[in-house]
Amino acid sequence: MAETTFIHITDLHIGDPAVADPHLFSDTSATLELVLSMIGTISPAPSFIIASGDLTNRGDAESYRRLRRIMAKVDLPVVYALGNHDTRPGFYAGMLDHKDDLDAPYDHDRVIGGVHIVVLDTSTPGQIGGTIEPGQFEWLERVLHTHPELPKLIVAHHAPALGDAPDWAHWRCIDFAQSQRLAEVLRGRNVLGILSGHIHHDRFSVWHGIPVIVGMGQHAATDILETEALRMVEGASFGIGTVRRSGLTMALVPLPQTRAELNRYPLKLLRERQDAALAKAAS
Repeated sequence: MAETTFIHITDLHIGDPAVADPHLFSDTSATLELVLSMIGTISPAPSFIIASGDLTNRGDAESYRRLRRIMAKVDLPVVYALGNHDTRPGFYAGMLDHKDDLDAPYDHDRVIGGVHIVVLDTSTPGQIGGTIEPGQFEWLERVLHTHPELPKLIVAHHAPALGDAPDWAHWRCIDFAQSQRLAEVLRGRNVLGILSGHIHHDRFSVWHGIPVIVGMGQHAATDILETEALRMVEGASFGIGTVRRSGLTMALVPLPQTRAELNRYPLKLLRERQDAALAKAAS
């Protein structure tokens, strides 16, 4: 196959400047504009852009309309996934002008540049962590049987749980049991990699033989040296992916940054919030 180049952006967190938002820590619209201008200098031009979730900060339709206007300046196909900051009704109304089935998971797939891109909606209303519903697994198994001759990229805002047991910080990833099931479903499917975001730092892993690429994104960066709190600092990056017959290569493009502190949040409170949401969903 010929080489195919693509762009990975994530955690755009676009906000409506007319609405006060204490959880928006940087001028995300300006950052996205800068990133798109940099993408425009890449030669040869990439075949597509993957935006792996947290497209907006509040999930309101107007923020998606703002994102839509910004992305319209790029003459490339854009593949979107939804994250925990997104809302399905807001996305469907603001980005796609849909009026029906506004609560349905946004699972979809398409072929671009000889690559079969499969997008899973791991967002869960009211929760920070990710889940995959039984119907979504059924959809995924059907879709993976299509285009068997093509390599596949899986896009999901939350990366799978990497360990052999549930992590105390389970809000960072897809539910553990569902991650285990996902590994079985993807086994032997010619998956080049999984592209994700959510945790706000660049991280590469090999999970059951599949590369898992997590991007820092364009909102703020997690200080991974801080272990007692979720410390957010200035920072952004995007990825350039190249698909070859031999596999996937990812190169990172960091933006200039001071790593000045933007916000600090106790990890204990994040876990309590997620545990309360899970208990409510189970009741």
